Amino acid sequence: MQYTRLGNTGLIVSKFALGCMTFGSGEGALGSVYKVNQETANKLVERALEAGVNFFNTADAYADGQSEVMLGKALGKRRQDVVIATKVGNRMSEALIDQGLSRQHILASVQGSLKRLNTDYIDVYLVHRLDPYTPLEETLEALDTVVKQGMVRYIGFSNWPAWLAARAVGLQHEHHWAQFRAAEMYYSLVGRDLEHEIVPFVEDAGIGIMVWSPLASGFLSGKYTRENPGGNGGRLTGFDIIPFDRERGYDVVERLREIGGQHNASPAQVALAWLLSRPSVTSILIGASKMSQLQDNLGAASLSLSVDELAELDKLTEPRAIYPNWFNATIYDAQARAALNTR
Repeated sequence: MQYTRLGNTGLIVSKFALGCMTFGSGEGALGSVYKVNQETANKLVERALEAGVNFFNTADAYADGQSEVMLGKALGKRRQDVVIATKVGNRMSEALIDQGLSRQHILASVQGSLKRLNTDYIDVYLVHRLDPYTPLEETLEALDTVVKQGMVRYIGFSNWPAWLAARAVGLQHEHHWAQFRAAEMYYSLVGRDLEHEIVPFVEDAGIGIMVWSPLASGFLSGKYTRENPGGNGGRLTGFDIIPFDRERGYDVVERLREIGGQHNASPAQVALAWLLSRPSVTSILIGASKMSQLQDNLGAASLSLSVDELAELDKLTEPRAIYPNWFNATIYDAQARAALNTR
């Protein structure tokens, strides 16, 4: 297992984290995701620990809190040996106020997560989504409160745009509030949008990226093909929220197969190894509903792609430049660049 620090902190975490969104049961849009019972959860957590994983990720809203309960039970006495991240923001009941990022909901939700996880503290607490109805200052002050009260060690955000996260960091500095140190964001070979703004921002701000859905909901595992777009009932048939160019994606998967064949590795392992090479990535959340999936994903930790292979995957999936990025990459002072020997 590889390890690194969480952003600009002294907290050492494994570069693979076990994502526990699959823990629990339910119906509706996420019914195809929630399918791990307690017995299987115990085995998955134990295998992750054996492999050196010390980072576990969940959320209060996953399976109506079942995920947190099951993770807490699976860890048991090992809780003190690991880092737990959970999230707040999504609706937890029919009560109108039981959602969002208000002070009321954050303080109540921390207590709920602590109880479900059966722990005295949360290592990393992330705001799960945007809340357009709550002032940003109220959210940030509430997060500072739960840190100062000892219920939370570090805070972060998930799925926020760079401009809002940057504004938040500015307010945190101004008011001497607890700083964002983690960002849980979607990132994959077929989804590199965050490289435009989020990556430069977090690198400057000392925030570590925790990658969710590194395989684009399983697409990069190779089970979905032009001939079998449904993947024999895979997750994408019931929970398909990630937009990407499927035709281009099939080409990417074919190249992953070819590269994997040279390393005796699966397409998923190659896709994960590419992500591990990205300097802004702190940890990759690997979710699994069965042991074979977890075993395959963990195998990527020991896969080393060549410089040429990484460069080829970079070029194959390079995101189209957006304005003003393309303008600034084109218009520069060549004489100053040459004198300073920079790119």
